[in-house]
Amino acid sequence: MSILSVVLIVLVALEFFYIMYLETFAPTSDATSRVFNLTKDELSRDSVQTLFKNQGVYNGLIGVGLLYSVFISGASLELSRLLLVYIILVALYGSFTSDKKIILTQGGLAILALITTFF
Repeated sequence: MSILSVVLIVLVALEFFYIMYLETFAPTSDATSRVFNLTKDELSRDSVQTLFKNQGVYNGLIGVGLLYSVFISGASLELSRLLLVYIILVALYGSFTSDKKIILTQGGLAILALITTFF
């Protein structure tokens, strides 16, 4: 795998760790409100807190999986591609069901990373 691919995949992992931080550790922050386009009152609801924290753990584990795929796995390229395709599909789903910009904000870097794995 090229150095560019590794760098981009690590950046995707960091993006997912940041999303985890927003959802799990700072769910009522100004940044979380801005990123998810929700008011602080909405973010303060117990049901939203529970959903965000669960979603945050999911996103953090994707980040861990990406780092594992690059630095530990014996099938680095295949696992990285699988995780990147999954991220892109989830972003595509989000762009259809929630906000069209999700394909770029959540999937854009993953798309670039995936493309670089073929060169």
